[in-house]
Amino acid sequence: MADTSLQKKESAEVERVERTRSGRTFLPATDILENENEIILMADMPGSDEKSIDITLENRQLTILGSVSPSLDSNMETVYSEYEIGDYYRAFTLSDTIDQSKIKASFQDGVLTLTLPKAEEAKSRKISIQNA
Repeated sequence: MADTSLQKKESAEVERVERTRSGRTFLPATDILENENEIILMADMPGSDEKSIDITLENRQLTILGSVSPSLDSNMETVYSEYEIGDYYRAFTLSDTIDQSKIKASFQDGVLTLTLPKAEEAKSRKISIQNA
């Protein structure tokens, strides 16, 4: 029996996006990490490559779209498959604490990594007590 917790989750938010391709759309599993200087988003997008990923930022809405094409050998026929082919969609609303002009993206081994630097005003700082 397959462990369904590892299966791709189909995106329920796709209705808000105009689709030009038929097929399924999945919500990429995403880890969010934070330190005092930045927030890191790591999204699993197997089957995509850096040319097929579109990242947009509009009105504080960060949107990730990734397309996946089947890579079957024309001489082969699928007998059994657990991996479903489909595109990826995920959207995040950014707060004012993010310096939107300095967002960076990288893609390696099926993982999209977005670095969202915090704005200077949002970083914690030590306030010293001064004698009057």
